[in-house]
Amino acid sequence: MLASIYSFIASGVVTMAVIGVVLIILRSLFNYIDINPFTWSARTVRRLTDPVVMPVRRMLLGFRIDPRAAPFVAAVLIILVAFFAIQVMSSFLNTVAGILYALAGGKQGAPVAIVGYLMFGCLGLYTLMIFIRIIFSWGTVSYSSRWLRFMIRITEPLLAPLRRTIKPVGMFDISPIIAFVIVWLCQMAVAGTLLRGWPVRFF
Repeated sequence: MLASIYSFIASGVVTMAVIGVVLIILRSLFNYIDINPFTWSARTVRRLTDPVVMPVRRMLLGFRIDPRAAPFVAAVLIILVAFFAIQVMSSFLNTVAGILYALAGGKQGAPVAIVGYLMFGCLGLYTLMIFIRIIFSWGTVSYSSRWLRFMIRITEPLLAPLRRTIKPVGMFDISPIIAFVIVWLCQMAVAGTLLRGWPVRFF
């Protein structure tokens, strides 16, 4: 049942991402061949893609980058958002599947396994939140965004001490990489202790 839900939602997310990318490609093609911008097709494509392309264009102008690259950057952002959505859904459903498996299996140590699945899923979501925060901080999401503020509040307790401890390598802050390694090691510790003898991945 959960596998069917996962496949259905993942297919929907991928379909929406493909449609978004195709519309942006059409927008770029219309601009390239200099099609009349007042035709129905050009107006429709522009109206559907403006909510994504225009914020990206403003961001590029802020960085003094050629705004003509906005459609390409917008397409990349659509793909990244779709990827993150699928990963978050996979982590959540994998945790639910693990808990249901432990409850239905009747095996000894099921309560410990339930705690392990919850911890494993939360650590997976935490990793994604760090990654999303990094990507969005480079992109068009303002710090006034409620979602970005939430991710900062959740991830800062780990990232802030690492930033103070680990010096940047040139211009690059490598503390997020160390954070990924720490969370991954915690996941492996949970899988090797609380979930020993239990399946870790269901999708």
